[in-house]
Amino acid sequence: MATINVAQFEDAFVIHFVTEGQRINAYTLASTLVGIADAAKAANASINHGYDIEIVVEAVGPGSFRALLRAVYKESGNLFSAQAVSSVVLSVIASFIFQLLSPPDKVKIEIHADEVVVEQGHDRIIIPRTVYDATRIAEQNGQFKRAISKTLEGISADDKVKGIAFVPKMDSPPPDVIISQETIREIALTEEDDPETRVVKEQCDLQIVKAILERSTRKWEFMWRGVKISAPVNDSAFHTKFSDHMITIAPGDGLKVVLAMKQSRDPRTGIYTNVAYEVVEVLEHMPRLRQTTFSGGAN
Repeated sequence: MATINVAQFEDAFVIHFVTEGQRINAYTLASTLVGIADAAKAANASINHGYDIEIVVEAVGPGSFRALLRAVYKESGNLFSAQAVSSVVLSVIASFIFQLLSPPDKVKIEIHADEVVVEQGHDRIIIPRTVYDATRIAEQNGQFKRAISKTLEGISADDKVKGIAFVPKMDSPPPDVIISQETIREIALTEEDDPETRVVKEQCDLQIVKAILERSTRKWEFMWRGVKISAPVNDSAFHTKFSDHMITIAPGDGLKVVLAMKQSRDPRTGIYTNVAYEVVEVLEHMPRLRQTTFSGGAN
């Protein structure tokens, strides 16, 4: 009997694709990574009030093909941010997918104070109780289930992917439990179609390139993650401080903001791309560091 301990996937996990050779179709990889990132954001919103999450890809490698994903948490700056972050989101995703492997009537579940043991066929999955409880919360979020569904659909559509697995590290040995392509097609969830457009909010740091010096819907220009974007700043409290000269803006200054991104879905890949931006809240003004010249008389 193969045993998997979901606790090893707390902050990071490696997706192991069983493929022909050591490569994977770019669309399959992209849709899988985007699906997991969307599922992580949805789960985090249900579990970690006051924290944002970012899923980063740190490495790719053979195995047949592997991608290392890590969760990065940061405070969102709201009233709830004093609570401790529960860094279990990636474990929740792995736990949810593993529990889809068999119909409920073929699964034996033992719930203990500190862990939950799930036996299905020849596999035994050990889930920390905190992760099990968090998974029950996350699965109530329709966006979480739709994102998992999209992840599985992207994999099931690629005949060259024979299965997937999760391992803790890039150099981990071959996995004991592989979710086959056939099983993925059987368990792919049937949810309502995703909307053609959606709005996603994220806390981020923007560098000011061009500021609009009056309250209006005209767009400021910012640098964000190395890309220039245009967005109106629709925060009345910020504009009041700005007009009262409580804040002085100069090019190169930064703003910590809540950025609303309007996204459009590609019907072929199901991947959302940003098409418009709006700053809905300014959390902090960050003046650019400037050199100060000191002068003094000779002794």
